[in-house]
Amino acid sequence: MNANTPILLEVKDLKMHFPIQRGLLRRVVGHVRAVDGVSFFIREGETLGLVGESGCGKTTTGRLILRALKPTAGQILYRYGGEMVDLTRKSRREMKPFRREMQIIFQDPFSSLNPRMTVMDIVSEPLRIHGVASGDELKVRVRELLEQVGLRVQHMNRYPYAFSGGQRQRIGIARALALKPKFIVCDEPVSALDVSIQAQVLNLLHDLQRDLGLTYLFISHDLSVVEHISDRVAVMYLGVLAELAPAEELYAVPRHPYTEALLSAVPSADPDLKVQRILLPGDVPSPSKPPPGCKFHPRCKYAVAACSAVVPEWREISPEHWVACHRADELKLAGIVSD
Repeated sequence: MNANTPILLEVKDLKMHFPIQRGLLRRVVGHVRAVDGVSFFIREGETLGLVGESGCGKTTTGRLILRALKPTAGQILYRYGGEMVDLTRKSRREMKPFRREMQIIFQDPFSSLNPRMTVMDIVSEPLRIHGVASGDELKVRVRELLEQVGLRVQHMNRYPYAFSGGQRQRIGIARALALKPKFIVCDEPVSALDVSIQAQVLNLLHDLQRDLGLTYLFISHDLSVVEHISDRVAVMYLGVLAELAPAEELYAVPRHPYTEALLSAVPSADPDLKVQRILLPGDVPSPSKPPPGCKFHPRCKYAVAACSAVVPEWREISPEHWVACHRADELKLAGIVSD
């Protein structure tokens, strides 16, 4: 990806704090800091992988970008008509033209499709809502979309129960493509599928990106999946970004201890290669009571006194390589090299 390629989406200090309410009067007694100051950008035609443990705030970040949730603070800048527009300032009605350009592929292909609607109804729904097509034109567009994702036109009048998990996900992808979007949030789109089907869906997403010029935010907890589809990878922990770098560089030369631990869990294709798995002590802290300083320090074997007292700066340690770690300059961490 060329560094001169225009930025399509930029997120600045994005936060989402969900209130904790108790008692009959539902008084606010605290907040769950699901996303706690995230900043990154995605260039046109690029895939940014967003990885981390369950509950770290990946999916919430994706939904905030699409304005399915209203952020507590921060900016979401999207290039529209040649200008960067702050989506956080847009009302629900003002967001409608932007929703044509920004879509989502959901994680679960079983619950994301209405069982009472046919494939024709599911895929054509965005077209009808936005008044893009009707009548015979609508049917032609749905046929094109089904063929584009590798499904047969004869499947148009069937219901979701008649399809396998991989086929259902292809229906979800067809629905996401209906309005010819520029940007798609892929929210763990292959995690619920068999490994053989995962490869097919990933190849489909790659081909669609190449043919249609799509831009992806690819959310996943599986680093081995993210490696094959992402141009850059962002690692998230407890609502904040720990590291962000070009995919090959992050896998080979990680600069954050959490990234090193995640990479040690990636299985190797070589059965004779013994990888030293890094087991992190303790559990992930509660997002309602995050630890002071670096949020990762209670589980980090490299932690020093400053880690528990000072929040690490989000800084560019080398070109395109960002990290939030006090000791990033001095640590020599183990990575993995792709075959």
